[in-house]
Amino acid sequence: MIVTDTATNVSKVTPRKAVLDMPEYHPPLAGRTVLRLDFNENTFGPSPRVMERLQIVTAEGLTKYPEREPVERIVAEHFGLQGKQVLLTNGVDEAIHLMCCAFLDAEDQALIATPSFFMYDVSVQMMTPHLRKVQADTTLEFPFERFMAAISERTKLIIVASPNNPTGAVVSREHLLAIAAAAPQAVLMVDEAYYHFDGASVMEDLATVPNLIVARTFSKAYGLANLRIGMLAGNPELLKYVRKVSSPYNVNGVALDCLPVALADEEYVAWYSEQVRVGRKRMMDGLRELGVPFFPSHANFVLMRIGPKHKELVAAMRAHDVLLRDRSTDPGCDGFVRITIGVEEHVTRGLAALKLSLREIGWEREQVSELVSRQISDETREFE
Repeated sequence: MIVTDTATNVSKVTPRKAVLDMPEYHPPLAGRTVLRLDFNENTFGPSPRVMERLQIVTAEGLTKYPEREPVERIVAEHFGLQGKQVLLTNGVDEAIHLMCCAFLDAEDQALIATPSFFMYDVSVQMMTPHLRKVQADTTLEFPFERFMAAISERTKLIIVASPNNPTGAVVSREHLLAIAAAAPQAVLMVDEAYYHFDGASVMEDLATVPNLIVARTFSKAYGLANLRIGMLAGNPELLKYVRKVSSPYNVNGVALDCLPVALADEEYVAWYSEQVRVGRKRMMDGLRELGVPFFPSHANFVLMRIGPKHKELVAAMRAHDVLLRDRSTDPGCDGFVRITIGVEEHVTRGLAALKLSLREIGWEREQVSELVSRQISDETREFE
């Protein structure tokens, strides 16, 4: 029963303590009608086959509950897996949430490295206050040795993003397998949302690593962010628990109709991924010419260090109809700004606006620590 204070008309109902304590995620989505280089989305569009498929969505089709399992079999075959090894989700956001619901009790510990995707914090702390974070050093590379040392008997869920957001750094297969082996009592979820822009994966290790689960999204290279569809792949024994806590209708029917044709158009995905890889090199070369320190990226974005004028740069870029993402609130990222890499035309526009904006705000390289600048410059040459 809900009890209401009649004098103030304020409900006395309170949620679980974990809900009161958990962080909130508020993406700055308002006014995104210009060039979107802020959210790591596909900047061009999905496969033309997806648009054709949308044209034949019927009124009757919209009245029916979606059937996820037949599409899971198609997806599994595409990736060389069995049907029970795949669970489709409402984007990777839901995949993270379901993993936490399935494997974390209130006294369990989860482990992540930071900076990384903020939704890990949100979903873990909804279930347990025991989230252990291992902070990367100034290189923003994955802190493997310290991460391994942080694993304990209480660790039940480990989440590693590779390539990582917002850094663009990757974690080697050898390190990922070592983490899984060091924590047999825990599930290791490897978030491969940006897989297409790097190519390295542990998907083929699912058959031999029983506590490994891989997450993929169809929002990035496939351009289906608005349809909200992602996947988990792994040991059927583990996934049956995740499936148990999932709604049977978690993925909408339009997304399920479009996903098979998006997967089938491998030529489009290869084209878009190559556009990003070429554009990423152009962007990093351009930043180097401008004297802007940046972190070598394996994803569809580049993280750069602007320093105290980071907010001014984001505002100036918006005035030139280009959106960037300020990452200064991420751990260890004060003064950092991220730019999404898309198709050739959008990279050209982004670079042109960046040159103008840096000049307008009076940005100079000296405003950023010379020590950090030299360090990032050395890492960039090594990356090449």
